[in-house]
Amino acid sequence: MSLTTYILMDFWRNLRNFANSFFIIVLPTVLFLIFGVSTEWNAFELPGGTGNVSAHTLVGIAVYGAATATTSLAGSAAVELQQGWGRQLALTAMPHGMFVLAKSIIALTMAALPVLLINLVGLLTATEMDPGRWVGTAVLTVAASLPFALYGLLAGLAFRSDAAVGAASGVLVILGFLGNNFFPLEGLLLDIGRFTPMYGVTAIARYPLTEGELLTAGDATQGADPLWMLLLNVAVWTVVFAVGCILLQRRATARR
Repeated sequence: MSLTTYILMDFWRNLRNFANSFFIIVLPTVLFLIFGVSTEWNAFELPGGTGNVSAHTLVGIAVYGAATATTSLAGSAAVELQQGWGRQLALTAMPHGMFVLAKSIIALTMAALPVLLINLVGLLTATEMDPGRWVGTAVLTVAASLPFALYGLLAGLAFRSDAAVGAASGVLVILGFLGNNFFPLEGLLLDIGRFTPMYGVTAIARYPLTEGELLTAGDATQGADPLWMLLLNVAVWTVVFAVGCILLQRRATARR
């Protein structure tokens, strides 16, 4: 079986999985319709004049959808390997590295689906943003999902079950709330949220639109996050997830 054939087959298998498709594609789009389209304040222009409030919400919810995709698929891949799929692959012409590459391509493709759909819905409804910023935020949104592949891998290595990976994906709802993805946080919740894993990636994905400025529950701003702080947040959590994966993999290898 060629790499391309395997990618197409496994991508189609994941897409046909109703639970996967619902939480990765449908749910984020519904959330955007609720938070980013149906309320009156979404038509307000951002203070910087770079777009409207709907655009701010669109990026946050798209990041949540993309992160859910990479978390789910990376976690499932880890569980598959630990449940014996790796030994089955060893009997085929596909090396282990090709399996990892295939899963990475599938995860990024699935992550792009909610981003594309939410952006399309935004284009047809309430979102206003110039084309350059629209493309920039969409690309950064897909890139923002990469650290959560490590998060999903960590969950798969730690608990070795699809149910645990599903629970890890469910935790992203809480992380998305604290990450300022669904609606603007203020006060203590914002202070707490700055230290959570989805805050940095979401703010970076919004950077072409906001340049780090923080929106209030109205249409005003409440200061700005410096870019270095956002990059530090992403770097620290990426290292935390990566170190956790390495330690768990070593533990599993030692047991064998």
